[in-house]
Amino acid sequence: MFTGIISDLGEVLEIVERAEGLHRLTISCSYDPDTIDLGASIACSGICLTAVARGRTRERPFFAVDAAAETLRMTTAGSWRPGTRLNLERALRVGDELGGHMVSGHIDGIAQLVSREDLPDMARLVLRVPAELARFIAPKGSVALDGVSLTINQVEGDSFSVLIIPHTLQVTTFAALAAGSRLNLEVDRMARYAARLLEAAQSVAVP
Repeated sequence: MFTGIISDLGEVLEIVERAEGLHRLTISCSYDPDTIDLGASIACSGICLTAVARGRTRERPFFAVDAAAETLRMTTAGSWRPGTRLNLERALRVGDELGGHMVSGHIDGIAQLVSREDLPDMARLVLRVPAELARFIAPKGSVALDGVSLTINQVEGDSFSVLIIPHTLQVTTFAALAAGSRLNLEVDRMARYAARLLEAAQSVAVP
């Protein structure tokens, strides 16, 4: 599990196709590689991936993960290239502060940035989500975009807006976002459970 609070910015150093549909990605980071256990989960722009190697190259710490065909197809990982910057978060430990919301790292779909408005003290992003996920998006609810925990501002149809404070712009990949950008979307687990309970109640309701 994760919190959606980004702890590092990484960069894709190398992508190697190890088998059909299986890519190994080497990602630079500022984490001490000696503290990364093989088999540990690291959220890479919101995608929960497993560390399979670690080390230093030219004194630059890195870890490596394997991304399978389904991950490449269902997330933005399929479009990553050497030089792509990623939001990184290590898995939540018992006793850690839960500063965002509970994030699983299992991507529900892709959100597309419709517009960006840079205001004096923040940026307003408007995003469009797949129609089947729109019912899980509610004002004041939570959402994770590229692994960043955010509060939904306004909702209109299959679009919603979020406000990004300067600190978040500085410590995430969001500073470089522009209209047309694609982001990994994870809806709030509570919203999904609530919708499922409502569907179950409606299915057994007596006419």
